[in-house]
Amino acid sequence: EEIQRETAYPDGKVEKVLKNGCHLVFFPNGTWKKVDSDGKTVTIIFFNGDVKQVMPDQTVIYYYADAKTTHTTYSDGLEVLQFSNGQIEKHYPDGKKEITFPDQTIKNLFMDGQEETIFPDGTIVHIQRDGSKTIEFNNGQRELHTSEFKRREYPDGTVKTVYMNGQQETKYVSGRVRIKDKDGNIIMDTK
Repeated sequence: EEIQRETAYPDGKVEKVLKNGCHLVFFPNGTWKKVDSDGKTVTIIFFNGDVKQVMPDQTVIYYYADAKTTHTTYSDGLEVLQFSNGQIEKHYPDGKKEITFPDQTIKNLFMDGQEETIFPDGTIVHIQRDGSKTIEFNNGQRELHTSEFKRREYPDGTVKTVYMNGQQETKYVSGRVRIKDKDGNIIMDTK
């Protein structure tokens, strides 16, 4: 592009105004800035290779060269970080965070301390603030982990509970209940 005007400043900064209306500013440390002719799109290329762009809608895109990471901040407050390994993090204005890992596992972190993880095979893990965990498997089975027990619920209605003392209780749809002690010995069976 043809230069319309060039100004050199005592501090070593050089400003060039192009005929198309773009402004280029070159700093002594190697950083330079481009303001598009619309005056609303600004790109700064830093001496270390980082790049910052401010778009007309006030979206800010910052690329960290050393980390090969892009951090985009939208005008509504949403922030998106894209890492070189393929991980993507979304930080919502309400405090929720969503992390998509390279294997496509998605983890949601909520402001109230709850977590939800969705695995590529369809398994979903919910963690409550009290630390209890619910696992929903893609085969229809469901597990509940608390500080007192672990319980698995099967699609046919069977429920197996293992208590922290090792005792196991299995309730079948037929009404049968079987209880085993911590060593696996049957102590009750209502067959």
